[in-house]
Amino acid sequence: MIRVLIADDQEMVRTGFRMILDAQDDIEVVADVADGISAVGKARELRPNVCLLDIRMPGLDGLEVTRQLAGPDVTEPLKVVVVTTFDLDEYVHTALRNGASGFLLKDAGPALLIEAVRAADRGDALVSPQITVRLLKHFSGGTVKREVSPPVEPLTARELDVVKAAAKGLTNTEIGTELYLSLSTVKTHLASVQGKIGARNRVEIAAWAWRSGVVDQ
Repeated sequence: MIRVLIADDQEMVRTGFRMILDAQDDIEVVADVADGISAVGKARELRPNVCLLDIRMPGLDGLEVTRQLAGPDVTEPLKVVVVTTFDLDEYVHTALRNGASGFLLKDAGPALLIEAVRAADRGDALVSPQITVRLLKHFSGGTVKREVSPPVEPLTARELDVVKAAAKGLTNTEIGTELYLSLSTVKTHLASVQGKIGARNRVEIAAWAWRSGVVDQ
């Protein structure tokens, strides 16, 4: 079972998400809370597989909760999916920089919500399709490439193909279909890339690809 924590200051939203997710055979909502402080406490206590966080909450906002649960300094980070009504670049950028495994708008629909939870649990990152490309381009600062640390070991041609596909927002399954690779091979390539560039997840791989100009090659 995928154990999920929901944090949102609107009771109707929490109730709706719980109904959608609890109806799935492989998902169980273990807690829902109305503020950021409770979210951090419950998440650390229960260690859910996935945390669904709103951005605007009392106490601590979802961006800070994400940082405390999944940020670069967290020894055992949790999987976080940020769900919000606010489609703003700075929110998306900060959420993913703070360790989020996905970013969804609340109007994305039940199917995408369920898939985002499953994707986060299996190590994929899912971002609402309408903001994926714009979001990833945001990492590059537009057309100006930022200075990034080079890989500790050069990426192979196939690894570069996988990185470019990930930077377009494709899931592991979609990458496998596009490049005629098995799912396990895609995961192996991504794991190798993470080690070479010092990334914690596929979102950071995509960010590195845009910042370094790999996507333009």
